[in-house]
Order: sequence, then C-alpha cells, then structure tokens
Amino acid sequence: MSTSPYTGNVTVGGPADVRDLPGLTISKLAVSEMANNAYLLRCTATDEALLVDAAAEPAAVRALVGNADLRTVITTHGHWDHHRALPDVVRDTGAVTVAHPADAADLPVPVQRPVEHGDTVAVGEQTLEVVHLRGHTPGSIALVWRGSGDAGVHVFTGDSLFPGGVGKTWSAEDFASLIDDVEQRLFAVLPDDAWVYPGHGDDTTIGTERPHLAEWRERGW
Repeated sequence: MSTSPYTGNVTVGGPADVRDLPGLTISKLAVSEMANNAYLLRCTATDEALLVDAAAEPAAVRALVGNADLRTVITTHGHWDHHRALPDVVRDTGAVTVAHPADAADLPVPVQRPVEHGDTVAVGEQTLEVVHLRGHTPGSIALVWRGSGDAGVHVFTGDSLFPGGVGKTWSAEDFASLIDDVEQRLFAVLPDDAWVYPGHGDDTTIGTERPHLAEWRERGW
C-alpha cells in the first residue's frame, strides 16, 4: 500500500493508492491487461468494507481486501472486464452481490441485491447513493458518497465518466442518453470539488470536467 498522499495514479502490478478520509478509507488498485480500477471502501468506525468492481486478478483483489470485513461487492456495469474476479471474491468472502437489474444477466454470478436509481447501499455507518447512467450499458451505475464535515463528495463512475469525456457508446441514441444522464444526474447536482473515480485510468473532479460538457456533446463522444 502507498504511504504517499493520495493521487489516484495507479499502475497494473503496482501498489494500491490509499485515501484516508473521515469515516471512510478508499483504496484504489489497477488490475488486468485492461488496466481496470477496483476500489475498496472501508468504514473506519466498523471495519466493514465494500468493493466496487471485482474486475480481475482474484488474488490481487483479495490482497486488497485483506482482513477487512467485506460485506458487499457492487458491479458498476456488465462488461466482462469489470467482473472477472467476482466469482472468486464472492466465494471466498460471502459478500452480497449488487448491480442494476438491466445488466444482471451479463454477470457471472447471480445478483443478490438489484438496485435502481435513487437506492442506497451501506458500508458500515456510511451510505452510497446509486445513480443510474444509461448509455454505456443499459444498467450502468455510479455511486456517490457524501462525506460529513470536510470529507467531501466522492463518486465512483464505472465506465460512464472519465477525465475528458463520457464512456464509449455504440449509437447516437446511446450517446445522447449517457450525456443527458451524466449532465442531469451528476454535473447538475454535484459540487465542483466532487472527486471522480473512474473504471479505468486516473481520477478527476466534477469541476475539472464541467467546462467541457458542451464540447463533448458537440463532438458526439
């Protein structure tokens, strides 16, 4: 684990980057040839933990979890590169699987808790808000944690929002759906300092990306 200040810059085969916040510790790990990000969220009061995207490399993901009490694994969407380690992690920990029902059939294990837009998922004493972002896949979701005090707002966006644009889509209709949802359900309601943790690559903030929304819409991707 890194002991340096959190940057969100991780590389496959390298250590997790760890962010200690009031109430929640966030650990980010890059895995697989697709450089997927897996995020472990641990409630500092209870040591209960939640994993966002058991993407690949089960041994590495299990090492990320360590001795934390993993209760839940949320899959942000159904694409294969985001859930290859899910069967092993669930088998080893007994964690409850969570995803949107529109993508549930694409996962390699049953979804024990389907979630819709506006639902919440607990990790110990902390709460994540589910945001449905339609377009990259029908059931893509983001997760928003609103920390108390100076902890700030943190959003895990899967492949729906990255530095420099929204996620890949395969039709004009899907792009319109995704850019509309991202604009209305993230940018319209989150502050500029909200930290964005995507499914691949580096982090960003809502404020960094906000000035480019019209540009993304104009270019169509």
